[in-house]
Amino acid sequence: MRKYFTYLCIIFLSWFLLHTAIITIDGLTDELKPADVGVVLGNKVEFNGEPSLRLKSRLDRGVELYRAGYFKHIIVSGGLGKEGFYEADVMKRYLIKQGIAEKFIISDRSAKNTYDTAKNSRKIMTEMNYQSALVISQYYHISRTKLAFSKAGVETIAAAHAKRFEIRDAYALIREFFGFYKYLFLSY
Repeated sequence: MRKYFTYLCIIFLSWFLLHTAIITIDGLTDELKPADVGVVLGNKVEFNGEPSLRLKSRLDRGVELYRAGYFKHIIVSGGLGKEGFYEADVMKRYLIKQGIAEKFIISDRSAKNTYDTAKNSRKIMTEMNYQSALVISQYYHISRTKLAFSKAGVETIAAAHAKRFEIRDAYALIREFFGFYKYLFLSY
């Protein structure tokens, strides 16, 4: 019995390591192509109402790609955080300060997670007759984000990662392993 348990542990650990490597490679390999809309996924806002460094890095990447002409509109997505601010509002203000006109920024204030962002973005895209999205998040979050958008019905999905790396990314990769399979088997 102990021998089978050891084999199961080895199989699980191998599966985990392989899938984590795939998530990392997928996330670090940007798929840059023109899209109807860019979607910047929300993240923590500081207690002073400023975007966290992680969120700022996502927004800065969105600004870079917007200026490079990859998309004309940006969806910023994020609900009310425990800090007392709507992530989407903070993100929108930041983009406006970076010189992006308000008319090109679409706020999704109701998203509480990646699934909500995908579902809400698809609804916005349908209303605007958009078919393609370029999603922007941290590298470890890209695989699950693309999966969520695909399951929400977005047919063409490109992706780019924020250019910020932190020690906490190791924890995030572990979480993403389990999150990916949760989304894989989640029915929309």
